[in-house]
Amino acid sequence: MKRKICVVTGTRAEYGLLSNLMHEIKQSADFELQLVVTGMHLSSEFGLTYKQIEADSFVIDEKVEMLLSSDTATGIAKSIGLATIGFSSAFERLTPDLIIILGDRFEMLAAAQTALVMQIPIAHIHGGECTFGAYDDAIRHSITKMATWHFTSTESHRKRVIQLGENPKRVWNVGAIGIENILKLPLLTKEELYTDLQLNREQPMILITYHPETNLQTNGVNALLEALSNYPTVNLVFTKANADNGGRKINKAIEEFVLKHENAKVFDSLGQLRYLSAVKYASVVVGNSSSGLIEVPYLQTPTINCGDRQLGREKPNSVFDCLLEASAIEKAVEAALQYKGPYDQIFGDGHVVEKIMNQLKEIPSLTIQKEFYDL
Repeated sequence: MKRKICVVTGTRAEYGLLSNLMHEIKQSADFELQLVVTGMHLSSEFGLTYKQIEADSFVIDEKVEMLLSSDTATGIAKSIGLATIGFSSAFERLTPDLIIILGDRFEMLAAAQTALVMQIPIAHIHGGECTFGAYDDAIRHSITKMATWHFTSTESHRKRVIQLGENPKRVWNVGAIGIENILKLPLLTKEELYTDLQLNREQPMILITYHPETNLQTNGVNALLEALSNYPTVNLVFTKANADNGGRKINKAIEEFVLKHENAKVFDSLGQLRYLSAVKYASVVVGNSSSGLIEVPYLQTPTINCGDRQLGREKPNSVFDCLLEASAIEKAVEAALQYKGPYDQIFGDGHVVEKIMNQLKEIPSLTIQKEFYDL
């Protein structure tokens, strides 16, 4: 009998990372794919990206509504509660044998704690990483303790998961799953991208993704926008912030900036193909998204990492850290524009899905029971 593997996704970026794995599970003779969609995917404010999932020929087994129209701490906490209720009903109906969770967002915390109580085993992707500027850091480590099997992006992350008490026999360094998309996805040409996004063909491009620093409760978007206002002859392409504490305030500031600057555009979601294509042709990627540290260097584009959101994460030489100050950001952009390499590839060779699938097939029995592994 096929094992029922349930994949949970709540954001556009997360789905982009998981899509190749989902295809392999769907086509496998050993597994049955179940798909639960939640969070920003179901919000018109964030582009109703569940439609892209359906356009990619996936069947959504359950939609778990959870987002409130609030980005306060109280609103996010209530959203976690709603998600927990929704996941309990979804998992009860689907009776999955294993749940796959990627990363560290609050939607995934709700999914993990629900699965734990319902005694459904969890496989966790991208554990062992550190991001001191966001409470995602604590969520990620919490999911590690609720999961039984672990797929990390580097060897140091594997060691950190083991340090958290996980048995090395159930922790595998497979590399960053997003690298596989870069190697496999046929990207748009520059002409196709510029036409699709309606950009000025005579101007270079800066790609910007900026999220809240939820641990520090800072909002440095005004400093970022002040710095970018000094590039009137550059296409400024923004993707919206996540639905975290303060995310809507950031998006509102960006929308107001775009109204005042003809060279700027903002998108609810570019999707994986357009986003990676934009990374390839951008002169520099600016913001504080993890993709700037993980995927962007593989496309040989420099990154400006603003503020402390990604503090603690491993990063290549092509990532320029800077303070959330306009002058510091502008200085970093100028330095990045002069950067010619190297572009270190520290997150693996990209053959991640095959490694994950092989390990999933090798698991003898699915259980939540585990011991604490002492070093």
